[in-house]
Amino acid sequence: MSSNIIAIVGRPNVGKSTLFNRLIGHRKAIMDNESGVTRDRSYGHGQWIGKYFTVIDTGGYVHGSDDIFEEEINKQVELAIKEADVILFMVDVDAGLTGLDEEFANVLRRSDKPVYIVANKADTTARAHQMSEFYSLGVGEEIYPVSSQNGSGTGELLDAVVKHFQDEGVEDPDAGIPKLAVLGRPNAGKSSFVNLLLGEERNIVTAEAGTTRDAIHSRYNAFGKEFIIVDTAGLRRKSKVSEDIEFYSVMRSVRALEDADVCIVMLDATRGIESQDVNIITLAEKNRKGIVILVNKWDLVEKDTHSTKQFEEEILKRIAPIKYVPVIFTSVVTKQRILKAVEKAMDVYENKTQKVPTSKLNDLLLPDIDRNSPPAIKGKFVKIKYVTQLPTHNPTFAFFCNLPQYIKDPYKRYLENCIRKHFGFEGVPINLVFRKK
Repeated sequence: MSSNIIAIVGRPNVGKSTLFNRLIGHRKAIMDNESGVTRDRSYGHGQWIGKYFTVIDTGGYVHGSDDIFEEEINKQVELAIKEADVILFMVDVDAGLTGLDEEFANVLRRSDKPVYIVANKADTTARAHQMSEFYSLGVGEEIYPVSSQNGSGTGELLDAVVKHFQDEGVEDPDAGIPKLAVLGRPNAGKSSFVNLLLGEERNIVTAEAGTTRDAIHSRYNAFGKEFIIVDTAGLRRKSKVSEDIEFYSVMRSVRALEDADVCIVMLDATRGIESQDVNIITLAEKNRKGIVILVNKWDLVEKDTHSTKQFEEEILKRIAPIKYVPVIFTSVVTKQRILKAVEKAMDVYENKTQKVPTSKLNDLLLPDIDRNSPPAIKGKFVKIKYVTQLPTHNPTFAFFCNLPQYIKDPYKRYLENCIRKHFGFEGVPINLVFRKK
């Protein structure tokens, strides 16, 4: 994680996620009038007067409630405070000083970090004057009236905050690093998998489906591997999504899929592959992403010597014609094959970025083409002269021939199989284009 870290903290529903989105310049965190929408720590990057910084959005700190997430959210808030260089303690001018604000001020007194009280919803002069009661909290270097909704006051706040940053920071600490998105239906074990990999309680895990709401980005750097891993909300069928919050969670998950290099699609072994799993895999393939399928909870399945093979065959049958995807059987609880899953995902990333020299392509593919030439159509013979890989983001191969319009789908599949036979590309969709020579 980079230096220059700002943590936004406070009780629920004071506008933390709105300010977070304002500071990073786009709508990343889910916002809703319902209390307790944010649960995990969410990270974004911003810039002010030449200083780059990372912002952490946190869930609302509560005490003594009947919310089953209370303890876990509070734990996430305390981790954010430890990680931060500057803390923004957000309060609500409209609601005034509350007992929860006073309790949380006691938590912040234990920190030696610079604290600024951010008095939100101070969008009129009269409201701005109401902020004086927050001086009684006895924490913070200064109180700044802001409106996170329209942005007023945030410039003065950032002027003060960035003075604590010794260096300019990095514009995007994640630039150029592989992105892996963990996707799947609710309760498949996605957050548990990410927590196990990171070696910390990065994401809140409960038995309740839909615990994760935002797409949570984390940096992994161990065993010679470095990547961004994104935990996402469980994806259910549209007809099953009834709440606005879940709708936005699903949209964040789809966006995480679109931004990823490799999609790790997690299935629940006790339920088998279901239609929504097939939809997720198809969406990843349509977006030309690398794909790895993890069958989690494998320890809970009664099995014999043929179970793995039969399960894998069933998966490949359900996702046909996609047949290039590796399948790994894991158990987060017993830590079975977790590192193998990571290694396979990174192999798929390497495959996705692999560039094959033109000479090697022609040396190996042209003999295959000579042995099995494209079938003649209307008495005309197709002659493929040479092939090259195009400089695109996804593996794309251009075949130059005399009659590109006569290359039909069965022969295209043959050529794809030849490429995979010689060069692998496991887990990666391949594009073939045909041009006139």
